Amino acid sequence: MRLSLLAFAVLAGCAAWNKPLNPPLEGANAPLVEAAAPLADDSLYVGLAFSGGGMRASAFAYGMLEELRAQGAITGTPHGILDHVRLVSGVSGGSVTAAQFGLYGPAGLTGYRERYLLTNAEKYMANSVLNPLTLVKGLSGGANGRATFARYLDEVLYKGATYGDLRTRSPIKTWINATDMANNTPFLFSPETFDALCSDLSKVPISEAVAASAAFPLVFSPIVLQAHQGTCTYQEPDWLTAARNNPEATSAMKAQARALESYANPAEVKFVKLLDGGITDNFGTTGLAIERARAQAPYAPMTEAEAVRMTRMLFLVANAGVEKDYGWTQKIPGPGGPGLAMSIATASMSAATRSGYDAMKGELRLWQEDLIEWRCALPLAAVRRLRGTTAGWDCRDVKLFVGQASFETLPKSMRDQLNTVPTRLRLNPDQVDLVIEAGRLATRATPEFNGFLASLSGNAVEDRIAAGIAAGGRRITPLGQ
Repeated sequence: MRLSLLAFAVLAGCAAWNKPLNPPLEGANAPLVEAAAPLADDSLYVGLAFSGGGMRASAFAYGMLEELRAQGAITGTPHGILDHVRLVSGVSGGSVTAAQFGLYGPAGLTGYRERYLLTNAEKYMANSVLNPLTLVKGLSGGANGRATFARYLDEVLYKGATYGDLRTRSPIKTWINATDMANNTPFLFSPETFDALCSDLSKVPISEAVAASAAFPLVFSPIVLQAHQGTCTYQEPDWLTAARNNPEATSAMKAQARALESYANPAEVKFVKLLDGGITDNFGTTGLAIERARAQAPYAPMTEAEAVRMTRMLFLVANAGVEKDYGWTQKIPGPGGPGLAMSIATASMSAATRSGYDAMKGELRLWQEDLIEWRCALPLAAVRRLRGTTAGWDCRDVKLFVGQASFETLPKSMRDQLNTVPTRLRLNPDQVDLVIEAGRLATRATPEFNGFLASLSGNAVEDRIAAGIAAGGRRITPLGQ
């Protein structure tokens, strides 16, 4: 017995712990985007959120992007709607595609299927459940460290790029979402979060953020960040003070504020431990809800110029989740063991995801009202300065479309195949191509997407709207209409 315990202790010491890589901050963290590149038509603002789900989620998000790129005839731009994407948010497997698109833009889709989706992203991972060492490592904190998945991502996709590179290369605000284990809150790789840690976000590798977002418990060890309190002159933001003292602040806002407070307090946090973002929000939409709730300006997260020029906004969520498993509900026994643990985890993640999505829609509805009020209060001189002209100016001409593309709108025969695609980082080519096609078809069948297209081209896409309804969607109107 003693020998067994000793052997377990020795093996447990081999757990794949990750040392923190984030350096202290000198000065202040810069915004995620250096400057928005001018567009031929900057009246459109598109935001995307990609769910978790391993390689299945990466491929589904890629399918959505390809469908958006195919709309060049409507937008008149080289890459269709992709040329108007200003925000992309990703969780777990979806964060891989979000970071790829955020870093390289539409050009990053070229060859992405061959360079990543068709490859074995588990190449360096210990993932055999038959290997006792893998099991012990998993139970001791995680079977795989950053030298597995993060290493692979750097080799095939990001090439050592950091958040500093992301900021200077791309006009797309890119949010990668993980979960703070101690605070039980979403952790957003953003300047505000790293200000509280007195840490330099610009030097953090993109692969580090994606690895944290995809660090499923037991399979991966937590990604660790160090809090460098006392090395910078951190001052908490006004919204945090307001959330602390405002009895009407939402519980999500209070939790997020409390997390930032803990990062600035060395008695509470020396190291932040991050796991899969899907634990607290599998759509990555909580960040947007919090961003709006804490915004000091009515137009945030846009700039003033974007808010004055914008007339149509589309926010699409790519939901790569599979359908529920009712197998064990047909008999008295079960679930048990791993099945029970998975059911508990799935129930928790699904509830958090639904709440996050609903909160985001509510915040966007309020944001539309605030934005219109702000636009209509602007003097014409300010409109001319921000917009370039007052010709055709209509302060109330703002329409938002918020929708979710998922497997639910697809034909049953296709859904049945998709529900067999596992949540892994390695799929066979047929599965990858099936999920890519599902991403395209599900996006095409999303009523809000078709409503957005209709608002751009009048009746030219009525056939597309009808097709969306026939595929199981519903006719929609913009938020607030």
